[in-house]
Parts: sequence; C-alpha cells; structure tokens
Amino acid sequence: MNVIKIKLINHYIFLFLFIVVVGCNKPSKQENGLSIQVKNELVNSIDSENVFFDSEGIKLAGTIYSPKQARSAVVIVHGSDRVPRMTELAMLLAKNDIMVLTYDKRGVGESGGVYAGPEVGTNNISVENLNLLAKDASTAINLLHKKRNDLPLGLIGASQAGWIIPIVANKNSLVDFMVLFSSPTITTLEQLRFQFFTNGRTDFWKNHTEEDARKHVKNDPDKYQFKATDPKEALKDLSIPGLWLFGEQDIQIPVKMCIEHLNALKLEKKPFEYVLFPSLGHNTNKTIPIDISINWIKQQALIIDKK
Repeated sequence: MNVIKIKLINHYIFLFLFIVVVGCNKPSKQENGLSIQVKNELVNSIDSENVFFDSEGIKLAGTIYSPKQARSAVVIVHGSDRVPRMTELAMLLAKNDIMVLTYDKRGVGESGGVYAGPEVGTNNISVENLNLLAKDASTAINLLHKKRNDLPLGLIGASQAGWIIPIVANKNSLVDFMVLFSSPTITTLEQLRFQFFTNGRTDFWKNHTEEDARKHVKNDPDKYQFKATDPKEALKDLSIPGLWLFGEQDIQIPVKMCIEHLNALKLEKKPFEYVLFPSLGHNTNKTIPIDISINWIKQQALIIDKK
C-alpha cells in the first residue's frame, strides 16, 4: 500500500500547515500550552456557561464555550480514560470561532453514572458501553443544537471516540462533520489483539514489520470473548465529511490498516480524509494536527453554509 507520509488534504489546509497553533485503551494527555495571558484574553472574548443535561437516566455536567463570532459548533467526545471536561482544548477551539460543548465523562467529575474504563476491565469497549457513551454524546449534540441551530455542528474526539463518533453520526442527523484523532477503523477485538502484541513497547516499530502486525491482528487468539464493534459498519452508511489524524508510530492502533480501510471507503465516494504524521505516536494532540483540524472545520463550515 502506498501511504503518503503527510498527505495534505488540499491547498486550503496547506496554507495553514506551518501556523503555530485527544488511548483506545490508553489515555492521551492534553497539552498545557496556554499561557496565563492567553487564558485571560480568551476569558474576555469567550462566554462560558456551565450546563447539566439528562442522558439515559443520569445527569451529565459540562461547559459550553461560545465565541463572539461563532462559525461552527462541536461536541468533544472522550477517549477511554477517566476524563473530565476538556477545558484547554475547548478554549483553543473557541478562540478559533468554534462553539464547544465539553462535558465530564459519565461517572467522572460532576457527571453521574458509572465510569467504565480500561483500568476497570474490557467492558469499557463492550457494545453496551460504547453505545451508552454514544447516547451521551448524541444528547450533548442535541443540547448544543438547541443553543445555536444556525451553526454547522460536528463531533471531535480521540482514540476510543473512533468507535463512538460514527455511531452517533449514524443515528443523529444533526451531525454535519467529524474529526477523529488516532481513532481506529478496526474492530474492538482487533484493536485488543494489536495492543497486546505491542505491549506498550515504544520501540515496537523498530523491531517489527507491518506484515508482523497484520498477521497478528488477523490470526491471534482473543484473550477476551465479547461481541466486537466495527466502526466501518456505521461509516459505510455516512455521507458527512470526516477527518482522521494519525501518528505512524502508534502502538495502540495499527494505523496503516486503518488508512487502508479509509482508502477503501473513499473509493466508495465517502468524503473521508486523513493526515499521517511519521514521527508521532498515539498522542496526536499536538500543535500542527490540532491546527489542521481547526482549519478543516472552518473549511467545512464554509462549504455547509453555501449549500
């Protein structure tokens, strides 16, 4: 498979590539790069509102960040780790005229319910839990739409969100676009096979080939038995644009397999795009990937507004 190392989506994004500007079963931390001065400036230019909303019998707590000149809106979807509302990312997006709803994950922070994560067990990627988290995100979408029904509305998330976001977008017609950082297109069982194979070794790709990884993902016996979730089942029914951002050194998901799936979907005329960063791993929450995603969202908002 011929993989372009950094595939610039189009000339629009190329113009922004050098502007300075979240695991499947491993957490990825946000960067703490906002200075006190920048934070103060953002507070003065962005309205924030703490909100509570009901989802499947419990209350979720979050914050809506509203820039003065919002051009689009997004809900941030969590990865698998124990994540409260993502203030840093939300403020950065809002600074770029994107209205944001970020909330404490179910069972975390001020949100009710029970948290199911990798430290709890594999139930965190069970069909039941992924669909429950998708319902939470869909409810958040509905709330944001009620606040501003005139804005293009999307989902942005990382890692485990790659299974959740397609479910939401497939069932909720309010979703106009989606952005996915280091997110799988393989099944949940395939991801576990790969993760057990890499075993957290940061030098994995120095000692193993793509053929090794593919053979293991295809043939290795499963350590756990549960029904797998396949995001491609939802993706094949979607017609909204999507952007995936991958790190080639990822040891949580087999990136080149995921890109192969996206290329197959693109051949079916799906409006899906991706960018591959050769030096990055599972944590693609970095300056340039975030900048590219922001400008891609701005582009999609312009396209949607013209329809």
